Amino acid sequence: MQKLLLGMNFVLSFIEQKKHELMIRKFLVLLVLSVFVLFNSCQKDDDNFDETLLYGKWSSGTLYYKYLSDYTGATWDTIDDVTEGEAQPFKWTLVKSQLLQIHIMEMGAEVPKPYTVIELTATKLIYKDIFRSYTFTKVD
Repeated sequence: MQKLLLGMNFVLSFIEQKKHELMIRKFLVLLVLSVFVLFNSCQKDDDNFDETLLYGKWSSGTLYYKYLSDYTGATWDTIDDVTEGEAQPFKWTLVKSQLLQIHIMEMGAEVPKPYTVIELTATKLIYKDIFRSYTFTKVD
């Protein structure tokens, strides 16, 4: 009789363990699905921005960017006592919401800087990289 009770306890314990494992599996599946839905809902569709709105001079405090219609531009920061005439040149492209600036260094090296445009109007430009977002106002 005692062996029978021990056997039944073992079976009941085994069943409880399997129920617990099944609950953990369900929880993990729901967690993974929730994370997937969350990340997909946070991703904005690729907007198509009108690149002609980018043409001109933009400022954010003492930092300036100038975008020309020939896909070149320049950047300077007046806090560093740099003027527009001494600005660092760059080439740029805007495809959907992806803005790529390729900065041209003094020795000819090219440094790509990719951004995602969040907002582009006739007077406001907001874009972000993997670290932070940048807000500019058109000055001419």
